[in-house]
Amino acid sequence: MLAAVVAFSAAACGADATTMSTPSLIFNGPSAQTVSSSSGQLTIAIRWSPDVPLRGSDAAQLTFLDAVGNPVDGLDLSIVPWMPAHGHGTSAQPLITTTAPGVQVATPLYLFMSGEWQLRMTITGAMDDTAIATVEIP
Repeated sequence: MLAAVVAFSAAACGADATTMSTPSLIFNGPSAQTVSSSSGQLTIAIRWSPDVPLRGSDAAQLTFLDAVGNPVDGLDLSIVPWMPAHGHGTSAQPLITTTAPGVQVATPLYLFMSGEWQLRMTITGAMDDTAIATVEIP
């Protein structure tokens, strides 16, 4: 179990600044979502903590696989959480941590409003690529 506590202040869409923290992270079961990179060279399996992302501070475990299902190591990842319907991101930049070959954890993903959010990923290092995962926050 990967545990992390991150405190930060955030203000968005006119809301008051709020202190958020990420609870202990637990990534259970099969991936909740699988997306392909823009080039098609990578498959990204995504697990969430909590299992179903909620409004507030979430985390994602991203597993990067090649065309035959092997983990791809040596990737640097940046993620921009983006709400396309409103044309804005979030005030918290997620920290990306490599936890195993081909596996990275992004936290906090501060998804502070209900609706559709995108995780806009930029991948560099062993290869350059991009990907977008979409999640609906209740």
